[in-house]
Amino acid sequence: MGRPPKLDLERKANLFLLVRLLGASNRGMEEALELFQPLFGFGVTYKYIERLYSDEEEVKMALHNLFVLLLRNEGTTGDLAGDGTGYSVKVESHYRADPQKNGKKYRHFFSMLDLGTGMYVGCGSSRVSEMDAFRKAVGMLKCIGAKIRSVRLDRYYSSRTVIEQFGRRVSLYLVPRKNIARVGGACLAGHLQLNAMKQSPVKFLSQYFLRNVSESGFSSDKRRFERVIRQKREDRQETALLSNAFLHNLYAIRIKPN
Repeated sequence: MGRPPKLDLERKANLFLLVRLLGASNRGMEEALELFQPLFGFGVTYKYIERLYSDEEEVKMALHNLFVLLLRNEGTTGDLAGDGTGYSVKVESHYRADPQKNGKKYRHFFSMLDLGTGMYVGCGSSRVSEMDAFRKAVGMLKCIGAKIRSVRLDRYYSSRTVIEQFGRRVSLYLVPRKNIARVGGACLAGHLQLNAMKQSPVKFLSQYFLRNVSESGFSSDKRRFERVIRQKREDRQETALLSNAFLHNLYAIRIKPN
């Protein structure tokens, strides 16, 4: 099989997304893509497929730009729900048996999901912790200038450092930890909907438990794209998860009536 010619950005991005949609291993994709050889005009080796995951100058840049353009085209409401999950890096690992997702067997992934559209508006991944993935997701939100009106998080994120990352105009729906005094009353009063919680607990909790939409998003993603990240290098794992987030948004698009 000859060496494939240098592809332009569009064809390279299309090839990568096709690889992610088919979802096989790199060697399996080499065999599967033989069916598409008339389309591309050349054969694709598993090494070429593998290197697409680490092509930050074109593939990762194209994914990021497509992610942002799709959000701007569809529009978002600014009412967000955030949650984290773990992707296995080994087939035999499953975090149901290890809910803490400790060690090198898992890749932490955090997403901010827009409740009005079902699309991810920010995401991050990390080998270190779910909190590190959360910081990357918030950084992405701020980088692309996404609208933020309200955010729903679980109590793992009820620390002062997390709460103060959002402006006072953002409504935060979360149930604080037992050590609420350590966070500081002034900090909480200015950011959390404590008065709303006291006045109407049912209304508050109905907003808080919209976090479940994030779990539904993770469930659908893992059924479509597998729960295993087959890439070994960290940069390639990040590209694979970013592509999952972009493809999730494509599946979430609904046709709007005139």
